[in-house]
Amino acid sequence: MQALLPLGLFALLTGQASPAELEIQVQGLRNANGQVRLCLTRNPAHFPDCNGDPAAVKRSLPTRAAASIRLRGVAPGIYALSVIHDENGDGRLNRFMAIPREGFGFSRNPRIRMGPPRFDEVRFQVSGGVVRQAVQMRYLL
Repeated sequence: MQALLPLGLFALLTGQASPAELEIQVQGLRNANGQVRLCLTRNPAHFPDCNGDPAAVKRSLPTRAAASIRLRGVAPGIYALSVIHDENGDGRLNRFMAIPREGFGFSRNPRIRMGPPRFDEVRFQVSGGVVRQAVQMRYLL
């Protein structure tokens, strides 16, 4: 029966929220080098890098195409988003004496202290429809 019903009607009849679309605006990239990598997770233990979280959504795209990113079919829930500007394309956030050399950003744009923010500082609700997150990139070096 599910395959025959539009998602909205299925959600109404079953009490389940339909998948959402997450629109991510990446702001403040300092150049067009490398890749933008994002991690979307519901698991606080795997934030901010998503390592070991099989349910996490990870994407890598050329920096030139990363100003606006759309993720479709996102299940309802509480999420946290982290973004890095992998300028040299080596697949990781490079550091110098524990200070990030490449750009980074998080959902809800929390204040940055020593180390990454906690999951609770960046979490946001996805409940259907279109959800927007504007991520301001930060560069320390």
